Amino acid sequence: MADDGIGDVVVDNGVESLNDHADGEHELEQNDKKLKEEEVSVERVFQHKVVPSWRNQLTLRAFAVSLALSILFSFIVMKLNLTTGIIPSLNVSAGLLGFFFLKTWTKFLEKSGMLRQPFTRQENTVIQTCVVASSGIAFSGGFGSYLFGMSKRVADQTSESSDFKDPKLGWMIAFLFVVSFLGLFSVVPLRKIMIIDFKLTYPSGTATAHLINSFHTPQGAKLAKKQVKVLGKFFSFSFLWGFFQWFYTATDQCGFQAFPSLGLKAYQNKFYFDFSATYIGVGMICPYIINVSVLLGGILSWGLMWPLIQNKEGDWYPKDLGDGSLHGIQGYRVFISIGMILGDGLYNFFKVIIHTFFGLYTHVRDKRRENVLPVDDQDSSLSLKQSYDDQRRIELFLKDQIPTWFAIGGYVAIAAISISTLPHIFPQLKWYYILVIYLTAPTLAFCNAYGCGLTDWSLASTYGNIAIFTIGAWAGSSHGGVLAGLAACGVMMNIVSTASDLSQDFKTGYLTLASPRSMFVSQIIGTTMGCVVSPCVFWIFYNAFSDLGTVTSEYPAPYALVFRNMAVLGVEGFKTLPKNCLLLCYVLFGFAILINLIKDLLGKRGRFIPVPMAMAIPFYVGPYFAIDMCVGSLILFVWEKMNKAKADAFGPAVASGLICGDGIWTLPASILALAGIKPPICMKFLSRATNERVDAFLGS
Repeated sequence: MADDGIGDVVVDNGVESLNDHADGEHELEQNDKKLKEEEVSVERVFQHKVVPSWRNQLTLRAFAVSLALSILFSFIVMKLNLTTGIIPSLNVSAGLLGFFFLKTWTKFLEKSGMLRQPFTRQENTVIQTCVVASSGIAFSGGFGSYLFGMSKRVADQTSESSDFKDPKLGWMIAFLFVVSFLGLFSVVPLRKIMIIDFKLTYPSGTATAHLINSFHTPQGAKLAKKQVKVLGKFFSFSFLWGFFQWFYTATDQCGFQAFPSLGLKAYQNKFYFDFSATYIGVGMICPYIINVSVLLGGILSWGLMWPLIQNKEGDWYPKDLGDGSLHGIQGYRVFISIGMILGDGLYNFFKVIIHTFFGLYTHVRDKRRENVLPVDDQDSSLSLKQSYDDQRRIELFLKDQIPTWFAIGGYVAIAAISISTLPHIFPQLKWYYILVIYLTAPTLAFCNAYGCGLTDWSLASTYGNIAIFTIGAWAGSSHGGVLAGLAACGVMMNIVSTASDLSQDFKTGYLTLASPRSMFVSQIIGTTMGCVVSPCVFWIFYNAFSDLGTVTSEYPAPYALVFRNMAVLGVEGFKTLPKNCLLLCYVLFGFAILINLIKDLLGKRGRFIPVPMAMAIPFYVGPYFAIDMCVGSLILFVWEKMNKAKADAFGPAVASGLICGDGIWTLPASILALAGIKPPICMKFLSRATNERVDAFLGS
């Protein structure tokens, strides 16, 4: 490249001819790229459809359907919460049922000539957002963990039973209203950075958007109709199967859920198939490695560790304490599972934090490099990077802005209300504890939302555990540290959980051209629904099943005891643990970290390494549900081998039908229990020796 005039003149003709040739090739490449893009472009399929304004996306019919589905999914999530705590993604079910109900509604109105506004994918996204936000409160509300852990029923199973607060409908609803909205306001100012600048994937939000987009194409609508039929069949089967099983459960340890399918000795160690349609469905949705991990955890604990520790009765812990004492075998079950959960949680916490900061560093570095380029080069590179879909989505995503002052003002106002209100609900939770949480919460909410965008992993429970230990230790045992820690866990969990949920919804809205404003409003309305519906659903369970939360109950609520004992541990330290329990906790804590490290170092091959968090679940509950989940996995595996296309298309619908049918059966079962109507038959299995003793007793 010569700077003098002679050089320019000499090479000019050659440069022009080379440029002409290069321009021609570049044009051909661009045309080819454009043709390929048109073939795969989603937005070109919908370009003839007018995108409704954000107000028209928020329809009364959408919220009516959302309320009905919210009640359904709240029962399902509550049942899963109170049995094992394993909650699979129900996005497919929510999206599919939302599409089906509103499509049926609009078709009926269209035939009668009363349809004013057609059903759009944006409206479908509003339903999805609202339902997931509402049913999400059944998890983040702590009904199977920190909130129920405050109750006397759970407190009586721990070493610290004086510090408790029994559930009441009024204070539960009030508590959720003052803590559930802060997380929404904390991430609103960052939506553009997360979705457009950082281009975070949010795998669940992206998958949901693709599902909704597909429903609104002619081919997708046909498939959705078939999927709904399949879901309906298995919903009916699952509901009727639950009803049939009810007849044989007159007393405890009766019915099909107490069927010693692998023998009586195995049954005593919680190894049996309990014919649960719910967990067969959960097994079909969860990845194979999760199901295998849960089974391996059950074999390690109930098949190996607990029988060996029970042999040390009289040496490691006193005899005749009973199966439920935390100073005996139950202490090992609970605290060792806590050690494993904390090891896995802390490893993933630091892993996501490192990912977050590395992602931020990479983005800032790339931005600086872009700024070094000349303006023309920047414009050309941006235009080359952005497809038609990207341009269309960015244009509409930036169209309806949510003012930053509104988000900051909303956060400050709700925080002020919360700081003044929460100490009246929990006197142990001082106002300055809450203030510290709210000052740190926006940073932690951002980290969780960003990490969720990278890994699809929300660490809400881990952030909650950190709050339990820090606030519990700060308060101390003399100032109600256990309740303060559990309440602080609820505050923190709700903030970081709703922040990541809204970020997922922003991604779904971005990919379906739903306005950020409509996403924010539908999340607010869905959260409002959840703050009322979820406590009411829990209240039904709490009053219908008097043994709720106990080890022998149909609903043992394992995480309520785990969270309670974490709070006790944070306040009292390790002095309450039985002999060698702390050493085993350290070993399992390190084991969880080591397994995760090996899994990450192996890369793709690491997918065959079990997940420690999943392994820890049966340590306390038992592996019976793991067998159900593995049966679900086996059904799906065989189906995929026979016909993969059908399994991929209808597997989630079958699983959703099994979960929904059995889940909704809990409503009539609860009503029957509240009315005092008991099943007429007890189906129980006894050993031959026990049966002979019974016969001899009856004969005498």
